[in-house]
Amino acid sequence: MKKDIGIEKWVAGPITRWVTLLVWMVAVGLLSTLLPSINKEVVNNVPPLGDFKPSIQAGALAANEFSNADDIPALIVWQRQGGLTDADLQKIQALMETLTTNPVPNQTFVPPLHQTSLQALKTKLSEDGSAIVTPLFFNKQADGVQLEESITKVKEDATVLFGLDPFNVAINSSSNLHARVTGPVGIQVDAVGLFGQADKPLLIGTVLLVLVLLLLIYRSPILALIPLVAVGFAYLVISPILGWMAHEGWITVESQGKNIMSVLLFGAGTDYCLFLISRFRQLLRIESDKGKALREAISGSSGAIAMSGFTVVLALIALLAAEYGPYQRFAAPFSIAILIMGLASLTLVPALLAILGRAAFWPFVPRTTAMQVDRAKLKGRSAPILSVSSRNRVGSLVVRRPWLIMITAIIVLGGLALFTTPIQFTYDRLSSFPKDMASREGFAVIGEQFSPGELAPVKVMIDTYGKELDVGNTLASLPYVKHVSEPQTGKSNSEILAYDVQLNMNPYSTEAMDLIPEIRQAAEEALLQIGVSDAADHVWISGQTAEQYDTKVTGERDMRIIFPIIIGLISVLLFAYLRSLIATAYLILTVILSYLSALGLGWLVIHYIFGADAIQGGILLYTFVFIVALGEDYNIFMISSIWQKSKRMPLKQAVQEGVGETGVVITSAGLILAGTFAVLATMPVQLLMQVGVIVAIGVLLDTFIVRPFLVPAITLLLGKWAFWPGRRNAAVVSESLSNEKEIAGRV
Repeated sequence: MKKDIGIEKWVAGPITRWVTLLVWMVAVGLLSTLLPSINKEVVNNVPPLGDFKPSIQAGALAANEFSNADDIPALIVWQRQGGLTDADLQKIQALMETLTTNPVPNQTFVPPLHQTSLQALKTKLSEDGSAIVTPLFFNKQADGVQLEESITKVKEDATVLFGLDPFNVAINSSSNLHARVTGPVGIQVDAVGLFGQADKPLLIGTVLLVLVLLLLIYRSPILALIPLVAVGFAYLVISPILGWMAHEGWITVESQGKNIMSVLLFGAGTDYCLFLISRFRQLLRIESDKGKALREAISGSSGAIAMSGFTVVLALIALLAAEYGPYQRFAAPFSIAILIMGLASLTLVPALLAILGRAAFWPFVPRTTAMQVDRAKLKGRSAPILSVSSRNRVGSLVVRRPWLIMITAIIVLGGLALFTTPIQFTYDRLSSFPKDMASREGFAVIGEQFSPGELAPVKVMIDTYGKELDVGNTLASLPYVKHVSEPQTGKSNSEILAYDVQLNMNPYSTEAMDLIPEIRQAAEEALLQIGVSDAADHVWISGQTAEQYDTKVTGERDMRIIFPIIIGLISVLLFAYLRSLIATAYLILTVILSYLSALGLGWLVIHYIFGADAIQGGILLYTFVFIVALGEDYNIFMISSIWQKSKRMPLKQAVQEGVGETGVVITSAGLILAGTFAVLATMPVQLLMQVGVIVAIGVLLDTFIVRPFLVPAITLLLGKWAFWPGRRNAAVVSESLSNEKEIAGRV
């Protein structure tokens, strides 16, 4: 591997180190000047489902046949405790008139409430007369930022008419009129605001956390900055490249994905840097020539770093097989980002270390014994007392009690994995946002004062073939339906009828979503009764609830496809690197066990500590990709050390020294990676919070159980079979066999 790579000659030489640094600086300067930043190309209104999904096809039909069906509503919820006054209603009418004569940007339709008599308007009040809902419709093509500008203008108009801003009045005000914007527009606007607010704090928090952890672990201010500088350079290259690709329409970058990408870059990028830095520091204690030590560190760790990076890249590329848009849109930006970060770890970091040399570790500079003695003499001090290297307790324990270690680790991890069985999942978009978010507060008022289904009705469309068909009563008779509108007739095909169905429950809930097949079946049975044999082809259901149902079905399909692809790709990569089917198998199985145990423990934390009743539906795939790919990184780094040592020493000794040699760096890297993902747990969006919690737990389990105990114990117990079909020298094989007998005798 050393001879094949030879990268150390190109990035860490007396001249090439400066050339490497210059190349990165020029790349950052040119790319930042010539290409747009990723921040300018972020979009948040890309449909998550493809055009071939039933709800999307139904939505297209609704847009063609029914007025305003292609528009998205903003529901303004007005409420005054004790009852809305005539003056309140007149001002609401005045606002509707203002919006009719002077529409805000992207507004498409305003119901003519200002032309309705006050008495007729009162019929739309809630039962206690305290609330009313007034809809506004906007262009479906408008993105979240544009809709936010539109809603802001609506609020400004309302402030002028009411003499105060009712949208800023507390929801629990006992006397003042308060208003909230909810519905699809309100939810989208609030989501954009949340992600926008989370962007900078997340980045700052991640950087500070990594810096503090590096300072605590290595106690060197210069060394702590090297990984951050490398990640910073990498990000300044990644940002314009992804921005350019997004500008050209080749990829799509969303706020949510960009937030997770920044965390992944700092976590994984710092890990890759530490793999090299740790090896360099070890060699500086036995090698006086810093250049030679660095070259050996690069050649000894670059293969594992490259393999670790490729593992993550392949796992992310597998997301291209997804049908669900947010999954698929993760693939290209994330894999490109990790690829560039890996390149920075293998080129820029060695160049910086070559320039700084031992000074990078100041004030605790690693020196050889001879150098310490000479330095003491030069300062007129007595020769330093040589410190005894710390005992490799973990490696020794694994070697002495491999069976006990393996069984205990499997019981602990397996026990945690059992807690995955009671996990509840939700696709309720509203539940992923804070309870004090404006759109969620507005929805709560609708749920209390009206039917929660009014927030997002289900549109059922049926081709009647011109025959008499009483579908409205059929739908209204369903126990979970609150109200069914009068049928609308299609504009170009009068035989198509549409009904707006209001459910008596939260239309974003899992319960409502699971009712879509039943609603479809009821409509199809009505068609069958009038002799339509292919009824399934003549019923269409659109709306938010139907889209969420398709989201669930699509997500389940993606998991069935992508999980095996990721496992297969990583298995191929591991086998190509290790040349061992057996090692590949148990490395994959242990990281899957780690994933399941993280999911189980994560559920306990999310449910009992954070108080969530369910986990967001997309969590399974996101966490699988990160835990499996990043967890395998540590296995690769540790097993590489054992593999290399087993070529020149008995397996028992190779395992013990390999665990000891990689213990500190992997523990440090694991703490940093877990910490960066834990920053996501502070985010107000449930998806980000839950991804952060579960991945952080997964990394910690892998760092403190799987990597130091379970994998080495399995390797030792398998002996020569751990290398199958590869082989080690005869002495090693013979020693391994004797070790197996010795271990068996102890057990």
